[in-house]
Amino acid sequence: MNDLKRTRIFVDCHVFDGGFQGTRTYIKGLYSVLVQDRSRDFFLAACNVEKLKAEFGEQPNITYIQYPGESKIKRLLFDLPRLLKKHKIDYAHFQYRVPPVKVCKYIVTTHDVLFEDFPEFFPKLNRLQSRITYKYSARMSDIVFTVSSYSKNEISQYLGVTDAIVMPNGVDDIFFETYDKTQIKQEVAQSYGLGDYLIYISRLEPRKNQHLVLQHFIDLELYKTRQLVFVGHETFYIPELHKILDGLSSDIKKRIIFIEHLAYPEMIKLLRGSSAFIYPSIAEGFGIPPLEAAAAGIPVLCSNQTAMSDFTFFGNNLFDPSNEKEFKEKLLRIATSAPNETQLNSLQQTVKENYNWENAARIFNSSIKER
Repeated sequence: MNDLKRTRIFVDCHVFDGGFQGTRTYIKGLYSVLVQDRSRDFFLAACNVEKLKAEFGEQPNITYIQYPGESKIKRLLFDLPRLLKKHKIDYAHFQYRVPPVKVCKYIVTTHDVLFEDFPEFFPKLNRLQSRITYKYSARMSDIVFTVSSYSKNEISQYLGVTDAIVMPNGVDDIFFETYDKTQIKQEVAQSYGLGDYLIYISRLEPRKNQHLVLQHFIDLELYKTRQLVFVGHETFYIPELHKILDGLSSDIKKRIIFIEHLAYPEMIKLLRGSSAFIYPSIAEGFGIPPLEAAAAGIPVLCSNQTAMSDFTFFGNNLFDPSNEKEFKEKLLRIATSAPNETQLNSLQQTVKENYNWENAARIFNSSIKER
C-alpha cells in the first residue's frame, strides 16, 4: 500500500463521456458511496473531467484524471498502464475490459454476456471482440463482480469464471425524493412541449425492443391522446424501428420524440413528468431503469425475461415481450388507467429496501478486504 497504507483506487469512467447507460449509473451509484471513506484515495478518469466533477464533486480524496484522447485501443494499451504506474494505484476498477498489461490488482465488473445467449442482437464483430476480451479480462482480474445471479451463471458457463461475486445494483437516492407532479409537468411542457406521455429510457438497440413499444403505441392509437418519448442514443441500428418510423404520417411522427443526450437532472425531470415507464427489453444482465422509475413513483410495465424475472414485485405489470397480445393489452391498461398511489408507494419502499448502493458498497468493501 502507499501513503501510510491509504488504499489508492483507480476507476475507469470513460463511459461518462457518452450518453446514459447502465454502466454509468453503476459507477455513479457505487462510488458516490465509496468516496465517503476518507481513508482511501480515488482516481477517476475520463476525457471530459468536468462531467465527472459535476457528478462526484470536488472532494479531498478524489483526483480527476483526463485521458489524452478518445481512442479505446490506445487507452487500454498505453494510457491506462502508464497512468496506473504513475499514480501508484493499488486497485483499478474497469467495466467489462481490463488493459492487457497488468500493473496492479484489477477489478472488473462484467454486467452480462448477453451476446452469447442472444447473438442475433449483436453484430458478429462485436460478439467476437467481446468473447475474447471479456474472457481474458475476467480471468486476468483479481476480483470479478457481476450484478445478478443470472449473469453469474452466464459468466461461469461462457467465461469459465466460477467465483464472480454478485453485487446487485442500487437505485440513486435522488429517485426517491418527493416532488410536485403538477409543477414538474408544467416545466416539462414548457421545456420540451410534452403533455401526457409514456417514456422509455435506455440505449436504442434491437434487444431493447423500442420498436415493439412504437408499433403498439400506433396500433392502439395512443398518439391521439398522449406522446411517446425515447431517451437514449442508438448503439446498434434497429431496422424495424426505422421501418415503422418511415411509414408514419408527419402528424403521428410529431407525437414520437427521440432525445439522444440529456443531462442527468433533465432525465430525472422527464421521468417524473411521465404517465408510465415502459421497459420491454428482451435481455438484460440486470435492468435498473424500471427500478428507478418505480423509485420515482411512476407506473412501470416491465419485461419478465432474463435477470428481470427477479422483479416479481411488479406483479401483473410484468409481461413476456414475445407475447405481443399480452403486451398490447397491458400497454393499453397502463396508458389509460389512473395510477394506484397505494401500490406505487409500496413498490417504492420495496425497491428502496432491496436495491441500494450502501449494500453494494458493503459487498465491494468485503471483497477488497479478502484480497
